[in-house]
Amino acid sequence: MSHGPHRSLRTLLFVAMALTWLTARPQATLASNWIDQRESGPFLCRAEFPLNHIDGLLRDLARLQDDLVRCLGVPPAEEPIELYFFRDKWSYSAYLKKHLPRVPYRRALYVKQNGPGRVYSYRSSEFETDVRHECTHALLHSVLPVVPLWLDEGLAEYFEVPEKQRAYGNPHMDSLMWNLRLGIAPNLEKLEKLGEVSDMSNSQYRDAWAWVHFMFHGPREAHAELGRFLQDFRDNAPPGLLSQRLERRVPGARQQLAAHFKGWKR
Repeated sequence: MSHGPHRSLRTLLFVAMALTWLTARPQATLASNWIDQRESGPFLCRAEFPLNHIDGLLRDLARLQDDLVRCLGVPPAEEPIELYFFRDKWSYSAYLKKHLPRVPYRRALYVKQNGPGRVYSYRSSEFETDVRHECTHALLHSVLPVVPLWLDEGLAEYFEVPEKQRAYGNPHMDSLMWNLRLGIAPNLEKLEKLGEVSDMSNSQYRDAWAWVHFMFHGPREAHAELGRFLQDFRDNAPPGLLSQRLERRVPGARQQLAAHFKGWKR
């Protein structure tokens, strides 16, 4: 699994660089090489290969929205999300060069501006992980006006693995446990200061994931506060910092997170 800047820059590059393409893109380009199309939950998927080759992934995506609704208390996506899957790296690269020439190359992209969210990816060894990661972003941004960077990435890291691996099998677990044995616990206040995706390193992706895991599987008060935090964004109410909110509801939250993982066993 690949993390860090290689992934982080691809998730929110839509801010300015894709604006011209999104507003002036010829509609005919959508039908160029797509040989299969299918709806799966809120996703409309077009692919350069038969979609029955990825039936399992499409079922995962259909369930992903239900999981976000259940875990975060957010509503279902309010608009369709378009997925574009390419047969290989070369076809993907050629498409991006033609239609997104000013966007730096990344293995997968989530784009959102003046229309439905779009996810682009090609069949690589990380294809399914990439798609679940980017589709998590797409679902979150379809119903929330703002998602703090660290939380956006932490949630995507949590939901990028198959459902059975989320609680116990995430690849971040080994690295996190090593740090905890050294007395180093993830610092939420530092994560909250990150303002650009290019600022995030592999360790910060891991730490963001750890806080999400703690809020999902740790104290009920932490999970409840996460839901209230996101609801404030939907209500356009000042949310404040989640670190401060958690500390009020779960005193010693950082120490509790360390204890949570040290005692986390199947």
